[in-house]
Amino acid sequence: MAVAVDDEMIGRLIDAARRASASAYCPYSRFPVGAAVLGEGGEIVAGCNVENASYGLTICGERNAIFSAVARGERSIRAVVVFTPTPRPTPPCGACRQVIHEFGPGAEIISACEGPEVLRHRLADLLPGAFGPHDLAE
Repeated sequence: MAVAVDDEMIGRLIDAARRASASAYCPYSRFPVGAAVLGEGGEIVAGCNVENASYGLTICGERNAIFSAVARGERSIRAVVVFTPTPRPTPPCGACRQVIHEFGPGAEIISACEGPEVLRHRLADLLPGAFGPHDLAE
């Protein structure tokens, strides 16, 4: 049974993402990002960005959370929250949008911050015409 992505759930996801941002390892960008994903069964899994001196090996908070959820057996995500301790919310980068599409092509994306603004989008609005598993079929 699918869990609703209602205001209460969004609040729980934002709290989890906010807590995760406090664990970010970001000595180069100094831009801590926390993320939380809601799996189809209702589990919330959080992650943060982890940078590396070899910048290409850095992982964003969104992908960290998604990969952690997959490692727990999750194969479908309903929502992703991105939290940045900034005055304005920040949406996921392009690489994260593509990874979200793999596990949640219909997912809701919520961007939250220290300020009052919250952005809510469907992934299809942020990544129209996405390449996905269906493109590899047949």
